[in-house]
Amino acid sequence: MSFFSLLHEPQKIKAHVDDNSAKAKLETRLSELFTSAKKRPAVILCIGTDRSTGDALGPLIGTQLSRLKLPQLHVFGTLDEPVHATNLGETIRFIEESYYNPFVIAVDACLGRMDSVGCITLADGPLKPGAGVHKQLPEVGEAHLTGIVNVGGFMEFMVLQNTRLNLVYKMSENISSLITHSYLKICYH
Repeated sequence: MSFFSLLHEPQKIKAHVDDNSAKAKLETRLSELFTSAKKRPAVILCIGTDRSTGDALGPLIGTQLSRLKLPQLHVFGTLDEPVHATNLGETIRFIEESYYNPFVIAVDACLGRMDSVGCITLADGPLKPGAGVHKQLPEVGEAHLTGIVNVGGFMEFMVLQNTRLNLVYKMSENISSLITHSYLKICYH
């Protein structure tokens, strides 16, 4: 493997919502991503619906970020205007037509193993929304953030419906804060 390919290997970082030192690593990596795309329009695409507690993570994050009105940060997917399975393709097209070469970070809830519930992941590459509930949806983003809100593997729709709002809300606050701090670091440097 060449030195060049080592520098460009996709990264994936995972941190529990209560682990501040691990969340600092997420924030550092997110700042690096924003810095690498500084001259491009930054878009945060928050995917999910408020009709399911577990799947409300994206719209909660989108709402929190929208209220902050961060300069030149374009946010899609809020509680008022969620981005979900039925309008995801249309929203992606709108973003591609509205912004020249946008840098998109997709955000979504996901299901995982029991020991990963409550973890936030940041990974390079596109998000595959709907995979946990066996939906075929378009991939989106150059990077993605996910919040593991519950255990997957059986009756995923029911699991998402019965996810504790407390965990989802706590994760939304943490992810919104990570995005805000990372973005503001590059805005004022």
